[in-house]
Amino acid sequence: MNLTDTGNLVLFDNQNSVVWQSFDHPTDSLLPGQKLYQGQKLKSSVSLSNSSGQEGMYSIGITDIGLFAYVESNPPQAFYRMLVYPNGNDTHKGRRYIRFLNGSLSLFIRSSEPSDPDVSVYIPTASSVQYMKLMSDGHLKVFEYQSGGWIEVADLLNVGNCSYPLTCGRNSICLAGQQQCSCAGREHFRPVNDRQPNLGCSEITPLTCNSTQDQDLITLENVKYFTSTADMEGVNMETCKQACRKNCSCKAAFYQYYSHVSSGDCFLLSELFTMKTVDPLYYNASAFIKVQYATSHRLPHQVARLVGYIVGSFVLLLVVALGVVYVFYKRKRDIEMEEENLDQLPGMPNRYSYEELKTATENFSKKLGEGGFGMVFEGTLRDGTKIAVKCLEGLAHVKKSFLAEVQSIGSIHHVNLVRLRGFCTWKSQRFLVYDFMSNGSLDSWIYLGVRKCVLEWECRKKIVLDIAKGLAYLHEECRQKIVHLDIKPQNILLDSDFSAKVSDFGLSKLIDKNQTEVMTNIKGTPGYLAPEWRSSIITEKVDVYSYGIVLLEILCGRKVLDRSQPEESGHLLFVFEKSWEQGTLLEMVDRQSEDMRVHSTEVVEMMKVAAWCLQTNFKRRPSMSSVVKVLEGGMGVESKLDYNFIDPIIQETEDGDGKYFTQLSAYLLSGPR
Repeated sequence: MNLTDTGNLVLFDNQNSVVWQSFDHPTDSLLPGQKLYQGQKLKSSVSLSNSSGQEGMYSIGITDIGLFAYVESNPPQAFYRMLVYPNGNDTHKGRRYIRFLNGSLSLFIRSSEPSDPDVSVYIPTASSVQYMKLMSDGHLKVFEYQSGGWIEVADLLNVGNCSYPLTCGRNSICLAGQQQCSCAGREHFRPVNDRQPNLGCSEITPLTCNSTQDQDLITLENVKYFTSTADMEGVNMETCKQACRKNCSCKAAFYQYYSHVSSGDCFLLSELFTMKTVDPLYYNASAFIKVQYATSHRLPHQVARLVGYIVGSFVLLLVVALGVVYVFYKRKRDIEMEEENLDQLPGMPNRYSYEELKTATENFSKKLGEGGFGMVFEGTLRDGTKIAVKCLEGLAHVKKSFLAEVQSIGSIHHVNLVRLRGFCTWKSQRFLVYDFMSNGSLDSWIYLGVRKCVLEWECRKKIVLDIAKGLAYLHEECRQKIVHLDIKPQNILLDSDFSAKVSDFGLSKLIDKNQTEVMTNIKGTPGYLAPEWRSSIITEKVDVYSYGIVLLEILCGRKVLDRSQPEESGHLLFVFEKSWEQGTLLEMVDRQSEDMRVHSTEVVEMMKVAAWCLQTNFKRRPSMSSVVKVLEGGMGVESKLDYNFIDPIIQETEDGDGKYFTQLSAYLLSGPR
C-alpha cells in the first residue's frame, strides 16, 4: 500500500500491479491529478457539519455531451451543463473524464487510439496547491492551502445564487438580484421555518391522486425553473396545463415562449424546488403549481363561487343593457368629432375616399405584408401611380399610431423618408397611403436563407448612407426633433433603384428642439432597444443604437437574435464583441458575399461605425449627422471605443446553461410598412 504525494492511496499485488486506488472512488472531492470518468459522480454530503458519509442532494457527472450538475430528484434534474461539442461535430471517440490538475478543471476525451491526444475543452484559471469539493448547497468550490489553513479561492459553477435548485428550498421562489425567499402561495404553502425562509415551504394540504377533483393550478407570472429540457415543445399554454392536470405525479408545469404565446416549451415536474423571478421584458415564462383543496373547505368554496356567478351575471346583463345604447351614441359622436379634427391636421396632402382605395387595391386583394396594427396592400390610382395602403385596425392604439404617423411625416419631405400621400377614414378604420416601394423591405434582401439575392458592396454602402441621412434629417433638420423609436430592417423600404427610405412612424415621438431628453413608455422591438430604455428616459440616441444593430445585420447577413445559430452565437453582439477581442472581424462578414471580402478594409471601417453607434453609454454615441460625415469620408470614427456591447441587464438574466439570447424575442413585422 502506498500513499502518493498527490494523496492517492494505491494498493499493489505481489507483481507490483495496481489492484485498487482511492482516486477511482471519488466521493464529494477531487484532488489535483484525480480524474472523474463518465459513469462516476461526485456526490455532496448532507451538510457541512454532517461527517457520517450520508449523501446530499447534489451530484456532478459526465455524459456523452459534457459535464452536468444535478439535483438528486426522481428523475435527476440538471441545473448546470458544460457542453463538449454543442454543434454535434464530435469526431473523437472514447470515454470522457474531467481532471482537476494544477488548479484547473478540464474536460477530456480518453481516446480509443493510443496515438490520439486528449482533447481539452474547458480550462479556467489555474492556481497552486488545492482541492475541489462539491458542497452541500450545490456549489463546486476550490480550496487552497494558505497561511496554515484552507481558503476558498474559486466557485467553478457560478450560475447565480437563485439558479441553485435548493437556494430557497422546495416550493419556493427566489427573487433574482436580491436573493429573497418566499413561498409559492401563502394560501397553499407555509414556510418550514419562519425565521429561516431559505429552508423552503411545505404543502398545507398534500396532493393525493385519489382526490383530483379537489385539485387546481395556481398561476405565477414571470418565474422560471432551472431545468432546460422541455417535456413538450411547440405547444400552447392550455395544452401544457392540461398535461399536468392529467398526470398524477405532476406537481407543477412551467411554460415559456419566445415570439408568440401560442407556441412554447412545456416542463412537467414531479418535484418542485426553487423557482426564480425573471424580467418580463426579456423572458416570457409562467408557472402553474398544482394544489390540493381540503374537501371540507372545497364544497362551500364551490357554492360561494356559483352564487357569485349567478349574481354577477344579473348585474352584468343590467350593465350591458344600459351601456350598449350609451356606447353606440357616444362612439358615433366621437367618430364625427374625429372626422372634423382630421380635416384640420397640418400637412395632410390628400384625403381619399374609401371607394377610391377599394378600387385602387382591387377590393384589398393584393396584400404586401402584415404588421402590428394591420395589413398593407398594393394599389394603383386612376392616374397610374402605384401606392401602398396601410389599413390600421383596432381601437385606441390605432388612433394613437395613426395620429403619431400623420403628425410625424405628414408635413415633411425627404428623399430618404417614405412619402405619405394621404389618408382615409371609414367607420372605425384608418388608412394611410404611401408611395409604392417596388423592392419591398430591407429584411428580404439581407438575411441568409430568405433573401432574394446577394447585394453588392456598393449597394449596401448606399443603403447604409441613405438610412443615416433619413435619420439625421428627422433628428436635426425638422421643426421639431422626431425620434423614430422602431428602426429595424422591416421598417426600411427600398425603391426600384435600391434607395432606402425610413418608414413606419407609428411609434415615433416629437421632441422640442430645446429638450435634451424625454420620458416615455418602452416602445420598439427587442434586439434593437438601447440599454437606456429600462429607465424610460430616452433621447434621439436610441435611434442611433438601433441603426448600429441594423448596420451590423447588413454587414453580417443575419439577424441580431438568431435561434438557428449555436447557443454561443445566438446574439450578434456577443459574436461582435468576441470577434473584436480576437481580431477576427472579417469572419463575421456575410459569407455569401465575395465582393465584401474584396473591400475588406472598407467593411472593417464600417464595423467601427457600428461599434461607435452601439456604445452602452448613450452620451458616447455619435449624432446621425456625424455618422453621415464618416460614411461620406468627411471625418473619422472616434478612436477610444468601448467594445463591451452587452448590456448588464442581459447578463443578470443569464440562466445556468450560459444562454443569453433565449430570453429575448424579437416581434418581427413582415413586409413593407
